[in-house]
Amino acid sequence: MGLGKDESETAERSDRSLSEDENRMNPDAEAKEKKGGGSGSSEDESNGLSVERIFEGQEVPSWRGQLTFRAFAVSFVLSVMFAFIVMKLNLTAGIIPSLNVSAGLLGFFFVKTWTKVLDKSGLLRVPFTRQENTVIQTCVVASSGIAFSGGFGSYLFAMSKRVADQSKDPQRAQVFKDPSLSWMIGFLFVVSFLGLFAVVPLRKIMIIDFKLTYPSGTATAHLINSFHTPEGAKLAKKQVKALGKFFSFSFLWGFFQWFYTAGDGCGFTEFPTLGLKALQYRFYFDFSATYVGVGMICPYIINVSVLLGGILSWGLMWPLIETREGHWYPADEGPTSMRGIQGYKVFISIAIILGDGLYNFFKVLGRTLSGLYRQLQDREMSHVLPIANGSSPKNPQVSYDDRRRTQLFLKDQIPTWFAITGYVTIAAISTASLPHMFPQLKWFYILVIYLFAPTLGFCNAYGCGLTDWSLASTYGTLAIFMIGAWAGASHGGILAGLAACGVMMNIVSTASDLTQDFKTGYLTLASPRSMFVSQVIGTAMGCVISPCVFWLFYKAFKDLGLPGSAYPVPYGIVFRSMAELGVEGISSLPKHCLTLCYGFFAAAMIINGFRDLVGKKWARFIPLPMAMAIPFYIGPYFAINMCVGSLILFIWEKINKTKADAFGPAVASGLICGDGIWTLPSSILALAGVNPPICMKFLSRATNKRVDGFLGS
Repeated sequence: MGLGKDESETAERSDRSLSEDENRMNPDAEAKEKKGGGSGSSEDESNGLSVERIFEGQEVPSWRGQLTFRAFAVSFVLSVMFAFIVMKLNLTAGIIPSLNVSAGLLGFFFVKTWTKVLDKSGLLRVPFTRQENTVIQTCVVASSGIAFSGGFGSYLFAMSKRVADQSKDPQRAQVFKDPSLSWMIGFLFVVSFLGLFAVVPLRKIMIIDFKLTYPSGTATAHLINSFHTPEGAKLAKKQVKALGKFFSFSFLWGFFQWFYTAGDGCGFTEFPTLGLKALQYRFYFDFSATYVGVGMICPYIINVSVLLGGILSWGLMWPLIETREGHWYPADEGPTSMRGIQGYKVFISIAIILGDGLYNFFKVLGRTLSGLYRQLQDREMSHVLPIANGSSPKNPQVSYDDRRRTQLFLKDQIPTWFAITGYVTIAAISTASLPHMFPQLKWFYILVIYLFAPTLGFCNAYGCGLTDWSLASTYGTLAIFMIGAWAGASHGGILAGLAACGVMMNIVSTASDLTQDFKTGYLTLASPRSMFVSQVIGTAMGCVISPCVFWLFYKAFKDLGLPGSAYPVPYGIVFRSMAELGVEGISSLPKHCLTLCYGFFAAAMIINGFRDLVGKKWARFIPLPMAMAIPFYIGPYFAINMCVGSLILFIWEKINKTKADAFGPAVASGLICGDGIWTLPSSILALAGVNPPICMKFLSRATNKRVDGFLGS
């Protein structure tokens, strides 16, 4: 799942922090992490660290037995819940932390409760296994992942008239395609499954031959394994209780705040906690439980980076550039015009995103190619080159866990012909149908994308296994520029580029997601077939649930996507601006904007290079350019919330680190889930025309005096 930098990358970086937390919950995982990086290949059975010895007496269900009705019933409920949560995050700041802990924990809790009731009534036939838990996890993450890769907060919404009108260019404003439930669902169904078929033939190479780590998939597996031990089940029960407590608090707090939002600028979201002048430049704490929870999950360096980006842009740069109004940009331009101050905000943000994204793209690509070369070279040496003493090379000792896992992983094969046939069939359907949805996206554009897609999907999946970074948004950005420039402005290049971005993002995103799931399944003895089927069903759920949830937001909140609204959809205007830049060039940018863009683009690459140069020990003190770019456009208010979350977790760790490690993710997930679910009843109230009764607004003393004088006259 997907974040606000390149949205998915921030999420992936957050996963590394979660991996540490999850490993602390499981002594086996922690020991394994210290010994072999979590790959499961270096277990010390003599010291009792073998995970599979613990489960040796439990029968592993067949792949069909792992796909139960109750698993998919729970998955559907959780998919709806997480779709609302991810959608709200997508449409506000675009920062989406990993919700794997929440999905695994809630899936375990719901099915465990279900089976406990049936067991007491004597109706329980099939016990709840870790393989079934893995199926739920896979299905929920696949479904909620569509809320990110579906582009509702980026490329898809960038096509809409609400975003097109913000360019203030009559010709550009006429190039749009408004959201519609029918074409959104159809589009997702024809583009979201290709990535699954693209990497299926490579699963053995990725998981067994190359032994790629996939940190998020490994951490999730350790978490699920720990749930199904006696000690882990007790801890999980306490974690669920903590999650439920803070879920209730967050939901009720959202309900309470709703009463004070009767008009624009009303309520706690406009509370001038740092003063009215600071509020004008979006420095305030808005009492959002969601982003306090996000701050508790995201690593400290991400939260600090976002705050530093807000201080640099809204605290220094924008006030200074505003003093040049009439010199650098026309004084009569509106606040949303790309020829005014808005142009600096959007395009400097884009420059940082592109600089960070391209640097990491080439870094991960380099690691992928070098790692692949070493893997192939090692295999060649071990199988072909003679040994000095003339004896046959001996394989290193294989642990019981690895033997057991490999045996079951290879047992249920997915035929290569099935994967190739599925890819070709869906590609043909997609190539034929997409031009009817987007006439600007010609069939040969799509064909070229699909010819390169398997290679790009492999690169993303392999790179994700090494670094835990998914570069889906970066690949999508490249598609915007390449297809947009190929089509040209006169042939609908803006919409063609955005649609191509969607095609590319869905392919490479689902490819890395599936290989993560294969790794999780490998470590929990879940069959590759059940993982694949669960991913397909979860993706299908997401193709329906996510558009419906977005449609509810779109219809309930008429100012959705507008600057300064509760749901500004920041990446909508960013992706739209990139598409326009790709087809029309840079001639319309305000004065000195291009120079500043060059400077920040270079700075993003230099900072990333410096982070890699100094090593992990010191890199954790150097800010992340991608995270710094997020507040350049929307402001630093959410960064303050996130830093409050970080401060809470920091103090908690100082007081009781063990409890903070065990319950921090559960508390954070409860805050995110409760506030996220509140958007469902608030949307229904808005659609029903039920308005809040009170407007809480703050005025300066002078303004208040004038208002009192006006009302008293």
